[in-house]
Amino acid sequence: MSLDQWFIFFLILQVIHFLGTWKIYVAAGRKAWEAAIPVYNAVILMQIINRPKWWVVLLFIPIINLLMFPVIWVETIRSFGFNSNKDSVLVVLTLGFYIFYINYFAKLNYIEERSLKPRTALGEWVSSIVFAIVAATLVHTYFMQPYTIPTSSLEKSLLIGDFLFSR
Repeated sequence: MSLDQWFIFFLILQVIHFLGTWKIYVAAGRKAWEAAIPVYNAVILMQIINRPKWWVVLLFIPIINLLMFPVIWVETIRSFGFNSNKDSVLVVLTLGFYIFYINYFAKLNYIEERSLKPRTALGEWVSSIVFAIVAATLVHTYFMQPYTIPTSSLEKSLLIGDFLFSR
């Protein structure tokens, strides 16, 4: 893809985000235009869902962002009282488009001081597993990868079955 095509793709994503969330921003006490400004809208969304601003950086790291978007979708709907397992599954299965339904057809009740701790043991497990997957993926993809020597091609310096880490 050329730079122009990437720009158009990014612009389309921003328009979709704006159309799907501007009422949510307003219900949270923010201005509607804040949902339209790239990157700034992510910083404001982190404030709305009571998550640290450094999570915005994770949204721009390839592969990690694919893991973070569903987490942010779930956190967004929970900030407006949609806490059921059905709501969480729907927002993930619809790739976040369930937020459009909430934005336009549901009564928005922003919960500013909601508890960020999982309410069930399953929620605690899922939260821990997601954190572990994000951390492991970040390290494995961008810092070092484990390798096992599969054949005898390097036998003078390495033996079959040796383990090593590579950058």
